[in-house]
Amino acid sequence: MADTAEYEDIDYNKPLSISIWKKMLPFIVPQKKQLIQCGIFMLFIALIDVLLPLLLGYAIRHHIEPRSAEGIWKILAAMLLLMAAQGINVRFFVALGLRIEMGITRSLRNEVFFHLQKLGLAYYNKTPVGYMMARTNSDTTRIGELVAWGLVDFSWAAFYCIGAVIAMFIVHWKMALIVCTTLPLLALLTWFFQKRILATNRIIRKLNSKMTGAMNEGITGSRTVKVLVAEELSLAGYSGITGEYRIHANRMARLKAVFIPVVIFIGTAATAAVLGFGGWEIAEKTRAALGAVTFGAELAVLAIFLQYAGSFFEPIQHIANIMTEFVSAQANIERVSGLLEQTPGITDKPEVVEQYGDTFTPKRENWEPLEGDVEFKGVTFKYPDGTENVLENFDLHVARGTYVAIVGETGAGKSTLVNLVCRFYEPTAGEILIDGRDYRERSQLWLHSNLGYVLQSPHLFTGTIRDNIRYGRLDATDEEVEAAAKIVHADEVITKLEKGYDTEAGEGGDRLSTGEKQLISFARAVLADPRIFILDEATSSVDTEMEMVLQDAIRRLLEGRTSFVIAHRLSTIRNADTILVVEDGKIIERGTHRALMKARGHYYELYTRQFEEEAEEEVLK
Repeated sequence: MADTAEYEDIDYNKPLSISIWKKMLPFIVPQKKQLIQCGIFMLFIALIDVLLPLLLGYAIRHHIEPRSAEGIWKILAAMLLLMAAQGINVRFFVALGLRIEMGITRSLRNEVFFHLQKLGLAYYNKTPVGYMMARTNSDTTRIGELVAWGLVDFSWAAFYCIGAVIAMFIVHWKMALIVCTTLPLLALLTWFFQKRILATNRIIRKLNSKMTGAMNEGITGSRTVKVLVAEELSLAGYSGITGEYRIHANRMARLKAVFIPVVIFIGTAATAAVLGFGGWEIAEKTRAALGAVTFGAELAVLAIFLQYAGSFFEPIQHIANIMTEFVSAQANIERVSGLLEQTPGITDKPEVVEQYGDTFTPKRENWEPLEGDVEFKGVTFKYPDGTENVLENFDLHVARGTYVAIVGETGAGKSTLVNLVCRFYEPTAGEILIDGRDYRERSQLWLHSNLGYVLQSPHLFTGTIRDNIRYGRLDATDEEVEAAAKIVHADEVITKLEKGYDTEAGEGGDRLSTGEKQLISFARAVLADPRIFILDEATSSVDTEMEMVLQDAIRRLLEGRTSFVIAHRLSTIRNADTILVVEDGKIIERGTHRALMKARGHYYELYTRQFEEEAEEEVLK
């Protein structure tokens, strides 16, 4: 989990930053109409909340104290009208709030996922899956919720506080001062507690991300965990994170358990002060008037202030909590914007995009047909995070239709060459020519649309086997899908399944064996009818009998196409036109199988050692 932690260490000890929130304006501005409408509804809700105590005071003064029911229907009608209006306001602001939340969250998620499609292989190689999932789901959800409901609550609280203060000063300025004198103390306590709550909240959110990553790792690696009997170790790691989470969650609970009662106490103290002052004032007037006058007005004022004093501190607490949440959410914004600001490692030049289009708006009518001639011309290459050159002044010409095999020990750098051919990486110096032109002069999509790539560990998508094969060419008919499967003999496996081509592959193809997944992946590549084939140890997980069948299909399939085959079993590449022997990222030998065996060099040693190992395995069977 160390890699994931590296991406989660974004801390903020700064106050609310407008510059950080400006990054969200492109996603908030489209919702401005709904936000304005929601603000208007919150204004009316706050106004009604301010009017209700005044209505109670009017009732005391004109009906309760004089014990008169004359005209009371007006009070009842006004109350019913206000309650109906409040219900309508609540109904519409809830609907608008949900629309705002869903709108912002959806646009953020779409933009993040869209941007992920544009990032190169280098980004995926160095970035944990859990990090990308958390940015796409958790962070975008939090931002959408906070913008929608945080602004809604803040609007109501601000409007109510302003309206209540104005009403209190109009009704009785002395009692208003008593209530307002508690505000500095409340502000000081809020600052003290919220600063600590915010710091603890940041730790909790980081731990929550670690828990998500650990859970993802535990589930995706469940087979390995069971094989290694590492359940106890896996549980201990996860329990360690949850234990730390519990410690900080308890600290958060303790802080809130003190802060909230303190706020309530201050509100209660203000209410008691108002009650005491109002009662003293009434008593003084009683003594002065010697009981000769009624005090409906004073009782009404006291009732109004008791209502305001009792409810005035809740919106202030809301504002403090919301401000804390907005500051805390800045970490979420920085993580999301940080991902969106990631530049693809490989981009097409503006003039190339103008002529050929990009990944999502291709101009296929301008695409030249790809013949398959590939040439490395003085290529030097170093991985973006590397310190040494993997290739230096490397030259290689692969004529159209040539079958090139790449062999070497594990970690020798066999994948580097095919990654460069596929333009997953670009040369640090030199050129790679496709059909005589630097492939950077054409779009990436033009090249990738002419590639067929079968991985050693193929990935299948959730859906049927038919759907997975059709990913090779989305407009292919069922007959074309089945024909592609027959070419690689995948139909022999598929027809034995319960529902044949309509069998569900499962998540990542987990309902199929690795060999079966490779066959499906091979059929998918066949359907695409590429001019350049890349086979990355594509037969390493099929049994010997199936491998012989598949090798026959490969020979027929690669005829007339340029192909690069990373081989694990050297016996399968004896018919290659050229064999490249890779060691430490360098080409140390090249030639045909016959020539390399005759030279008795590194390839000869690899081949004879593997031949002996296979012979021993056959004896032991």
